[in-house]
Amino acid sequence: MYGPAGTFRGSAAVRARARGCVILSRPLGCGTVRSDNYGNDVLAGDWRRPRKGQIPEVPAESGLVAEDPDSGFCGAVVGCDKFGVTLEDRFGKRRVFPLTKAGFLIDGKPVTLVRPAAAPTGPARSASGSIAVQGLRAQVAKESRIYVEGLHDAELVEKIWGHDLRVEGVVVEYLEGVDDLPAIVEEFAPEEGRRLGVLVDHLVEGSKESRIAAQVSSPHVLVTGHPFIDIWEAVKPAAVGIPAWPRVPRGIPWKEVVVEALGWDCETGAAWKRILGSVNAYTDLEPALLGRVEELIDFVTC
Repeated sequence: MYGPAGTFRGSAAVRARARGCVILSRPLGCGTVRSDNYGNDVLAGDWRRPRKGQIPEVPAESGLVAEDPDSGFCGAVVGCDKFGVTLEDRFGKRRVFPLTKAGFLIDGKPVTLVRPAAAPTGPARSASGSIAVQGLRAQVAKESRIYVEGLHDAELVEKIWGHDLRVEGVVVEYLEGVDDLPAIVEEFAPEEGRRLGVLVDHLVEGSKESRIAAQVSSPHVLVTGHPFIDIWEAVKPAAVGIPAWPRVPRGIPWKEVVVEALGWDCETGAAWKRILGSVNAYTDLEPALLGRVEELIDFVTC
């Protein structure tokens, strides 16, 4: 008589037969008689080789319930790698078993557990999150341009959106400030097919930058910006490994005070290299910058 999970229940004689023993019966007045009712061994043969068909291979997907017949351990798959499959029973206990052929039971039938097929990775992505164009070749730059305030702004835009800009053939240039923005726009001579996008730091209501931006009204020019005093602040503090960017009073050199407040023993140039080196993808930047740059790229390429 079989109990759960392939265990035996019943008389000692049945258990003895399960171990391949010979059962002797000694009725009164009779000689020794050998029982042949079950043959030599009720488990003779390899149970891992069913008589019909091949043993199926089953991917060890998470949640699949399987049993190790040797130990009787039964549980759901919680992990599978080249070293084996991890099962977790209903008590939360976990055990790792090798992926041997016909090494498990599912619904009482032998199976071979195999590693699940790797999920499709999908197309490669650029640092900005866009689909990367493979085999990209250099092309002639468009007449449209994107201007940013300073060198650090340009380097950050290049690191995250450089691939996208090369795909579109758009050049980014830096201005070293926007005090003369109206004259710069006039010199650029924007027109249909020759658009200009400008990214301004600290573009908030009432700021000097907002008053300058308001002087530009060409339909072929888009002036937009982020609320940060400096482009450094557009990098998330967690990416740099700091709790927050220091608060700096107005009217004093922002970068120098930030470097000192953070305890970095270096010049501002070296500090920027440290910050830029911590940026690997768009997820390291604040949304207030991401949206504005994407908006500029769309404007000059439409």
